[in-house]
Amino acid sequence: MTDKADGQIMIPEEEKRLESQLCFAVYSAAHAFNRAYKPILDRVGLTYPQYLVMLVLWEKGALSVKTIGEKLDLDSGTLSPLLKRLEQAGLISRARDPKDERQVIISLTEKGTDMKCQVGMIMDAIGQATGCDMAEMANLRDRLQQLKANLAAD
Repeated sequence: MTDKADGQIMIPEEEKRLESQLCFAVYSAAHAFNRAYKPILDRVGLTYPQYLVMLVLWEKGALSVKTIGEKLDLDSGTLSPLLKRLEQAGLISRARDPKDERQVIISLTEKGTDMKCQVGMIMDAIGQATGCDMAEMANLRDRLQQLKANLAAD
């Protein structure tokens, strides 16, 4: 890219193509991840969003619905049906917070806690699917987290 005399950036035509767009690369990679995760998570009976909820709970323990939503960047309209299905599967329980009846606390059941042992298998399978080693995956993750932070800063 070059600067024009008036200070605007001159973008070459080939950079304007769909395949050249960073946003499309991120978008299509996210869809590819979902497709790669599906058969792996099918084996343990979870969808990808349910897996993310379980990861948060395995890491942090009991949390409010609001906190889970904030961690996963999901609104309650998306999160509530997910939690309902996890509860129906016997993986989580929901209870009103005794300190604040407006809050619902999500906890892992014994069955949900026992599923944590599956994380290593899931991560290994995804690692193989990406073709990246742990260092490469960590580097990509860190760069994407920085990209997200840069975009959120505006």
